[in-house]
Amino acid sequence: MRGTTGSEARRESLSQRGKSVLAAFGMSVKTQDGGTVTRLVTVMQRLLAVDGCPWDREQTFASLKKYAVEEAYEVCDAIDGLGPDGLTDVTAGKPTLGAGAPEVLALREELGDLLLQVVFQSAMAEARGWFGVDDVSAGICDKLERRHPHVFGTTTVSGSGEVLANWEKIKVTEKKDRGVLDGLPRALPALLYALRMGEKAGRVGFDWPDAQGPREKITEELTELDVAITSGDRQAIVDEFGDVLFSVVNLARKLGVDPEEALAGTNKRFAERFRSVEASAKAAGRAIDQHTLAELDAYWDKAKAAHRVRANDHGTAGTPPSPTGVAHPPKIPT
Repeated sequence: MRGTTGSEARRESLSQRGKSVLAAFGMSVKTQDGGTVTRLVTVMQRLLAVDGCPWDREQTFASLKKYAVEEAYEVCDAIDGLGPDGLTDVTAGKPTLGAGAPEVLALREELGDLLLQVVFQSAMAEARGWFGVDDVSAGICDKLERRHPHVFGTTTVSGSGEVLANWEKIKVTEKKDRGVLDGLPRALPALLYALRMGEKAGRVGFDWPDAQGPREKITEELTELDVAITSGDRQAIVDEFGDVLFSVVNLARKLGVDPEEALAGTNKRFAERFRSVEASAKAAGRAIDQHTLAELDAYWDKAKAAHRVRANDHGTAGTPPSPTGVAHPPKIPT
C-alpha cells in the first residue's frame, strides 16, 4: 500500500475541515467532493465531438463572451434573491432559507450555467491542444495555495485586511513585470473598474487614511466641475464629471459601501416610486405629461412616504432624492 505524502495528508486535513462548513450552517447537504464535475466534462466533450451538437461546435471563444458575462450577471441576480442570507458568511449559523427554497435552487442553477462556461471553453482549448479543464483547475488550486500562506504555510495574519495586503504583495512578486493595476480587465464596467483600481492602489499604500480624504476630494472636484461648466468647455466638463464620479467611488470604498450595489438600490427605489407617480397620474384622469412639475412632485412625496413606511416595517432604509430636490451630504465620521 502506497504511503501518504505530506501534501496528500495536508489536503485530506483541509478536506475534513472544509466539511465543517456544513455543520456551521446546521445543514444536512450531503458531502460534496466535486465528482459530478467529471460528468459535466464528459457531457461537454460529447457535445463537441464530430457527431455532437452543431450549435456547440460552431461556437468560438469570441461568441461565448456574451454568455459568460450574462451568466455571471444571472448569478448576481440569484444572489440578490437570497435576501439577508446573501449577506451572511460561513460563521453566521443556520440560514433563513432551506436547501429546497426557490431562491436557493435558482442560485444553484445559475452557478451551474456559469460553471458550464468554464468547462465549455476549457474543452474548446483542449481541442486546440492548448490546455484542458484539469489544467485550469490545477492552476487555480496552485494559486490559492501560494496566496494563502496563512492557511497552507506558516505565515500569521491579524485579519482579512492583512490577507488582502499579502495577496497583492505575493501577486507582485509572482508577476514582476506587471504593474499593480495591469491585471484589471479592460471590459469591466467603469464603476467597478474605478472601485477595483482604488482597492488595488490602497493595498500597496496609495490611499487616504480614512473617509474624510475622499469626502473633501468630492467637494474639490465639484468646485472644479462648476468652473468647467461656467467655461462651457465640453471636454473639461466631461473630465471633471469623471473626477467627481471617481471620488464618489473612493468615498464609497472607504465607507465599506459597494457603489454598484448602492446605485442599484437607488435605481430600484426610484423605479418603484416613479411607477407610483404614474399610477397617481392615471388615477387623476390625466396623462403624466399633462401634469405640472409641482403636481408630480406631490405624487413623488406621497410615494416616498409610503416607501418609508414599508422600509420601517422591513427594517430597511434609503430614499432617492426627488428629481427637483436638493440632497445634503451627511458629516463623515473620522
